[in-house]
Amino acid sequence: MSLKPSARFICAHVLQTVPFANLNRDDTNSVKTVQYGGVLRTRVSSQCWKRAVRLDFEQRVGQAALRTRRIAERVSRLLAEERGWPEPLAARAGAHLASASGIKFEVEEKDKQVQVNKVIGNAMVYVPHTAVTELADLAEEMRAELEGAKNIKKATDRSIVPKERVTAILRSRNGVINLFGRMLAEIDDAGVDGAVQIAHAMTTHQTDVEIDYFSAVDDVTAAWNDTTGSAHMGHAEFSAGTFYRYATVDLAELAGNLGGDLAAARELAEAFLHAFVSSLPQAKKNSTAPHTVPDLVHLTVRSDRPLSLAAAFEKPVQTAGDGGYAATSRDALSAYAEAVTSFMGASHTLYAGWAGIDPKGHNGLGERHTSLDDLIGSAVRTAFTTTPSGAAA
Repeated sequence: MSLKPSARFICAHVLQTVPFANLNRDDTNSVKTVQYGGVLRTRVSSQCWKRAVRLDFEQRVGQAALRTRRIAERVSRLLAEERGWPEPLAARAGAHLASASGIKFEVEEKDKQVQVNKVIGNAMVYVPHTAVTELADLAEEMRAELEGAKNIKKATDRSIVPKERVTAILRSRNGVINLFGRMLAEIDDAGVDGAVQIAHAMTTHQTDVEIDYFSAVDDVTAAWNDTTGSAHMGHAEFSAGTFYRYATVDLAELAGNLGGDLAAARELAEAFLHAFVSSLPQAKKNSTAPHTVPDLVHLTVRSDRPLSLAAAFEKPVQTAGDGGYAATSRDALSAYAEAVTSFMGASHTLYAGWAGIDPKGHNGLGERHTSLDDLIGSAVRTAFTTTPSGAAA
C-alpha cells in the first residue's frame, strides 16, 4: 500500500527587523518599494530573497545547482584546467556540446589565444553542478572524434556529439531543482514545476527612503594636507523597518518531483524551512552589515491550500507606546491569524506553532516553542505523518 503525507502545505511566516540597509536595489540603485494599504513600504523582491534561500539551502543539503548561459565555456575550462586538454580542443568540445543541446546560441568572436570561436547560449540552463563533470566525461569519451572535427563557426553548424546524450544530462536534476523547479522550454521534458512559493517581503508599516551622502578621503592628500576636498563623492539610498516574509512548500508537488520518495521530501522541506528563516540578501553588506535574525517565526501545516497572512498589515502598524514596530507587528500577526482561523475554520489546520524572542504569548499563533529547531521539527513531523493513499487526510 502506498503512502502519502497527511498534509499538503507547510506555510512559513516570518517577522524580521532590518536596520539601515538596502537589501535589494532596482536598476537605478534605489531601494525597492511597494504601495500597500495606501502607504509606501520598503520591499525585497521574491527573486532576491529566493536566491539567498537557495544558496543557504545548497549548503545545508550538500547539493548545488548551476544557472548559466555559459555552460559550454564552463565545460571547456574544466577540460583545459583540470584534465589537461589543449585550450583550442577544449573550446571546440564546449562548442560542439552547446550545438548538440538544441538550445539556440550565439558565436562570439574568435578568441585570439586559442583560435577557436566561443559560444554562449541564448537561454540559461539550470542543471545540477555535477552536469558539468558529466558533459566533460562525454567529451572525454568522444575526444578522438572531436580532435578530427571542424570548429563550430556559426549557429547552424552541426555537432558531432549525439544530441540525446547531451539533453539527457541537461534534463538531470537534484534536490535543489526538485524543490525550486526549473524552466527550460528549449529541451523537451526538462521543465520541473517548483514546489516552493516565496512572496515579496515588505515592511509592516510605512517607510521613508533615506539618502546617504558619502565622500572618500585620499590618504596621500590627507597626509600631505596640501589641498582640500575629497577624492570621491556620491550618494546611496537606504531604509529600515520590520518585514513580513512568507513562503509555502507544496508537499504533494515536492513528493511528485521525487517520485514519491517521502524521506527525501521530508529532508528537503526541513532544510528549506531552516534556509528560509536564516537567509538574508547580501546587497551592500560591507557598508551596512544588516545581519539580524527574525523576531518571530510562525509555521502552519495545512491540508487544503496555502494561506498568507500579509493582509494583517494592509493597515500599516503604528509604533508601540515606547517606540518600535516589531512588537505591534507581532501583535497584529497574532490577532489576524486568530481571526482567519475563526473565519475559515480550523479543520484544515493540522498544526500551528511559533517561536520568537518575545516573552509575551501569542495565542493566535498556536503552540509556542523555545527554539527554531523544535518549531521546524514539530511542523515537519506533523506534515509527514503518513496515511494510506486512499484514506482521507
